[in-house]
Amino acid sequence: MSDQTIKQAEFSAVKYQKINNISGWLVFLIALITYLATIEPTASFWDCGEFIATAFKQEVGHPPGAPLFMIIAKVASLLSFGDNTKVAMMVNSMSATASAFTILFLFWSITYFAKKLVNKKEEEYTIGDLIGIIGSGVVGALAYTYSDTFWFSAVEGEVYALSSLFTAAVFWAILKWERVSDEPYSNRWLILIAYLMGLSIGVHLLNLLAIPAIVFVYYFKKYKITKLGIFYATMASLVILGSIMYGIIPGVVKIASWFELLFVNGFGLPFNTGVLFYMLLLLGLITWGISYTSKHKKVLANTLILSVSVILIGYSSFTMIVIRAVADTPMNENKPDNVFSLLSYLNREQYGDRPLLYGPYFNAEAVEEHTTYTYHQKNGKYEQIPNTNSDYDYDPAFCTIFPRMYSHQGSHISGYTSWANLKDDKAKPTFIENIGFFLGYQVNHMYIRYFMWNFAGRQNDEQGHGDQLKGNWLSGIPFIDALRLGPQDKLPESMTSNKARNNYYMLPLILGLIGIYFLYKRLPKQFVVVLLLFILTGFAILVYLNQTPYQPRERDYAYAGSFYAFAIWIGLGVLAISEWLKKIAPSTIAASLATVLTLGLVPGIMAKENWDDHDRSGRYTARDLAKNYLNSCAKDAILFTYGDNDTFPLWYVQEVEGFRTDVRVVNLSLLGTDWYIDQMKKKAYDSDPVPFSYTSDKYEQGKRDVLPVLDRYKEVVSLKDVMDFVGSNDPRATVEAQDGTKMNYIPGQNVAILVDSLKIIKSGIVKREMLDSIVPAIVFNINKKYVTKSDMMVLDLIANFNWDRPIYFASSVGTENYMNLQNYFQLEGFAYRLVPFHTASVDGDFGYVNTDILYDNVMNKFVWGRMNEPDVLIEAYNLRVLSIMKVREVFVRLAGALMKENKNAKAIEVLDRMIKLTPHKQIPYDYTMVPIVEMYYKLGQNAKANQIIETLAKSYESDIEYYQSLKGKYAGYVAYDTKVAMSVMQELVSLTEKYKQDKLFESISTKFDSYLQKYMGSPQSK
Repeated sequence: MSDQTIKQAEFSAVKYQKINNISGWLVFLIALITYLATIEPTASFWDCGEFIATAFKQEVGHPPGAPLFMIIAKVASLLSFGDNTKVAMMVNSMSATASAFTILFLFWSITYFAKKLVNKKEEEYTIGDLIGIIGSGVVGALAYTYSDTFWFSAVEGEVYALSSLFTAAVFWAILKWERVSDEPYSNRWLILIAYLMGLSIGVHLLNLLAIPAIVFVYYFKKYKITKLGIFYATMASLVILGSIMYGIIPGVVKIASWFELLFVNGFGLPFNTGVLFYMLLLLGLITWGISYTSKHKKVLANTLILSVSVILIGYSSFTMIVIRAVADTPMNENKPDNVFSLLSYLNREQYGDRPLLYGPYFNAEAVEEHTTYTYHQKNGKYEQIPNTNSDYDYDPAFCTIFPRMYSHQGSHISGYTSWANLKDDKAKPTFIENIGFFLGYQVNHMYIRYFMWNFAGRQNDEQGHGDQLKGNWLSGIPFIDALRLGPQDKLPESMTSNKARNNYYMLPLILGLIGIYFLYKRLPKQFVVVLLLFILTGFAILVYLNQTPYQPRERDYAYAGSFYAFAIWIGLGVLAISEWLKKIAPSTIAASLATVLTLGLVPGIMAKENWDDHDRSGRYTARDLAKNYLNSCAKDAILFTYGDNDTFPLWYVQEVEGFRTDVRVVNLSLLGTDWYIDQMKKKAYDSDPVPFSYTSDKYEQGKRDVLPVLDRYKEVVSLKDVMDFVGSNDPRATVEAQDGTKMNYIPGQNVAILVDSLKIIKSGIVKREMLDSIVPAIVFNINKKYVTKSDMMVLDLIANFNWDRPIYFASSVGTENYMNLQNYFQLEGFAYRLVPFHTASVDGDFGYVNTDILYDNVMNKFVWGRMNEPDVLIEAYNLRVLSIMKVREVFVRLAGALMKENKNAKAIEVLDRMIKLTPHKQIPYDYTMVPIVEMYYKLGQNAKANQIIETLAKSYESDIEYYQSLKGKYAGYVAYDTKVAMSVMQELVSLTEKYKQDKLFESISTKFDSYLQKYMGSPQSK
């Protein structure tokens, strides 16, 4: 080869690399601009508030922790430059940036496969080849950019965006290694991959599922392909994956716990000496191993030891968790400040376990309980204590291989019965029914449905549980959708107006399937690599998660890696079309046409359809509603919450924005743990310790976890005396459990909290006109057969708080957690205050309305996150939170109370404010508007009432007409929805008749009568 030819080849290679790099960065820029333009400017619902708060102050979040995420997010938060209201935006921007880098690596991964498919040397590329390769990368990468699941995670402060980046980076790195594997020092890419995987453990474990694909890239490059070789490669990949997940991650800490126990309890040395010795020993062994294998030229062993070493270095980010736990930060979940609590933290023991390969059905009886143990520090030693969760042996007759229906929870059993069509939930399910649930629910509903959301289209953003109207995938092709969801030609406004109704016409799916076929036929080895990534980050996850019915939220984010793999096939589908078009057109025209057409028809349509339901810019609802919870409380209050969305946003505004830190938020679902009770007993910012009377030995793990409530007395007894009895260590204060152990108990149901009337009057807790209603004692019935530790601590608190601090229960807390105190609640916002008078006798609904406080809150103090603005996205999760908080109901309660006080002008102001804040286009009108209509009529505001009725009637008429157009099984699917709509329409007819709105009555009643005639003769009425 001449020097000129060599130079030309080098120039062509450099030219291709330059074009490839520039194109990748341009795609990165498009993704980055997209995500930054649509990020939520503050904390979102679910875990985001907690993640941002723990990152900002380097605190300890929920197990198993995400220390690397916290470190990187902390660096990002520094860009707020002291403006704490911008911290969440900076963390969300970090997610957006990480997601854009994911798109960059995806682009380069697609062009890697496209180059192999073109199968030419770079110096031989035509313009058509170059356009085809780059076009494949652009279309595939942008399709994933605008995909539903990935875009959702890209614009909020959660771990999944950063986790996706690690997956993309390691997959790109193994492809990079494959290109240079025959060059000197190529193994450094393998070391880099190992290091990235070690780091990724500090974000999320999903990244590890790329290991099988990585192993097969190595196998295909280094070995001749045989059936036995494929078997060995498969086994090797599973061994590596298992070694990291079940060996390195828990194993390193587990072995450390053995040394620690030996050195402290055995040798009498101080705490942590065993861990320190073990760390030095491990470091010495690794150093010796690297030195020995290097001197003796054992390349494979050296690479293996180096890989383990860098995995451990990456994994060492978890030392930050321990360091901050020892510092005892205000948020210190599970308090993993020693090797034993860290092990429990990493193993997520508080969440329990689930069977995978063998285990019980949901109706299996436990035949034996095995108490497992851990250790905690006490008096210079490690003392053995029971774990929070026991192991059970179940009746073998009700056990099976591959158990999919295993949960004993009532709602889950109902779901099993429905999804598997069980005829008798007491009988042992057949294995076919077990597999039926697996395929119908876990595979189809919890994976394929999500997959189709991303590449076919989506019905709406309402969480579905198998019903016809919510959360299904949709193609936008009427006859296909009609086969699954019924006729699509008379859809009501409530369905067509949903911003998440996205039609891709299955074009991304079709293009991906073309790419699958093309890669399989041309490069079967590379097809296997992508297929492994697709399966391991999709199907394998759903098998591992073994999800139960009625999940609290959609779980599509767990499968983002699988959708990433499919995006590779989408990109390669462009090259396939280009190759086919070359048969009828010149190369350049064919490649250009394929690129332009697919760019418009796939990522173009996806961007157009998805933008409005992924654009969170300008939305502050999670932050502002959290502030409203806190502002519902008087100074120095104690506020009981329960779930994620009434706790994590509150933590965020307190920890990050420093808002209302005088209020102590007490999460009832965590209050059953000793570490959380300990934290509540400490001062935090402006909040004094929660005045529990019990010392730590009364509630430590394994003690008083559950208390039976007996009927040893019938009269009313002071709750303080009862709780003193419960806290007694006297053997006479215990009863014998079924297993023969002694347990404390509550001796009776009827208890009383004494009221200090003078203190109450001086404090101003009670309105002047209610002073005569103050009772000498709050008398209530516990009304439970068993009391949990969380309940016990609530009872201990209210027995001893002595009215020194206000106590509130968030309106989102379920009634089962109110301790049967509802008759002594006062409504002051989005929380009920415990008050010393019997409220049920004052107000028909539970919770007396203090109109002075509540009016000031909703009209002056509360903020609403711009939820009424037309440019703000109020999607299903926001609507659910607003419903759980009872936002409209609070305004209705206030207006009703003001009317009783003859303050009609104020009542009108309140109702008008509610209408302005919750417009139909943002927060659709529903049955909660009916009492508002009647109030307007009573207040003489007929025009306002009529306007609401017209809007409601139009909406429900549209719904009913659609429901009544359905036939057969589809009509049965909407029977309940039809009944609700008919009921609301009937109320509207009654109201217009009652208040003599004759014209409106005639219009609505005529239609209602026609609907009623059809309804009474339909299966939906039965």
